[in-house]
Amino acid sequence: MIILLEIIVPATSANIGPGFDTLGLALNIYNKFYITEINEGLEIIGCDDKYKNEDNLVYKSIQYFYKKVKPHKNLCGLKIEIVNDIPICRGLGSSATCIVAGILAANILSESNLSKHELLKIATEIEGHPDNIAPALFGNLVVSIMENNDVYYDIIDFPEDLSFCALIPDFELSTSLSRDVLPKKIKFSDGVYNLSRSSLLISSIMNRNFDLIKFACKDKLHQDYRGPLINNYDDIVSESINLGSLGVFLSGAGPTILCIIKDADNTFINDIKSFISTLDSKWEVKHLKCDKRGSIVNIL
Repeated sequence: MIILLEIIVPATSANIGPGFDTLGLALNIYNKFYITEINEGLEIIGCDDKYKNEDNLVYKSIQYFYKKVKPHKNLCGLKIEIVNDIPICRGLGSSATCIVAGILAANILSESNLSKHELLKIATEIEGHPDNIAPALFGNLVVSIMENNDVYYDIIDFPEDLSFCALIPDFELSTSLSRDVLPKKIKFSDGVYNLSRSSLLISSIMNRNFDLIKFACKDKLHQDYRGPLINNYDDIVSESINLGSLGVFLSGAGPTILCIIKDADNTFINDIKSFISTLDSKWEVKHLKCDKRGSIVNIL
């Protein structure tokens, strides 16, 4: 029996300011993957030619799953179609969607029936850390940690009356470059700074003390180092707060900047559009909500 899978995976934003490699949330823009088993070979459509081969991250994730799990049902060939709506190399988890799609597809095609927790662990092994993987799988805001090579996580229901204004520039920023600028060691005071603000961020969201979010989004571990890589970063952060954003943070490794706003705020998006139109780089503005469902698999 030939199975055609439609796998829909949300974009994600990691760190959320002070929660470096531990916090992540899902956003309502999506990559879709159509994956089916064929008699032999590999056919990939919907991506750059350089990824239409065995270096494709979806395919590599499927292969990793089969080598890791060693299911009784072997894989023949694959046809993979990618419909990509999430900007690449912008800090919105596009690579995590490929990994999650590959793991979810392999679980069904191999008839392994692993739990989502087991899939999270395998996907995290590929990605390296769970901050994007966990919300891509589960949706919402997720706190995740690694302990003894396992992943532990807790899902927080993000407030329905808050949304995000994503400022997405027309330039890319590679994760490797943004990692290279980070310090090898941090000061004790910087560690305490981030611990306090990460705790405050979680409590202010859960207790709906939204006026505290702008303080809680501050960070000493990565944003100060990555900000200079992004044109007008400090100006955009400052103006976003001036215009009434509840909090501003770098999405993942950047260069996308996310602003948290109230749904009832009818002026922020137009005001920030006017401001960034005066800058040298071009920025796309997207009004987004937190995705609550996570990845969806449909058998067509």
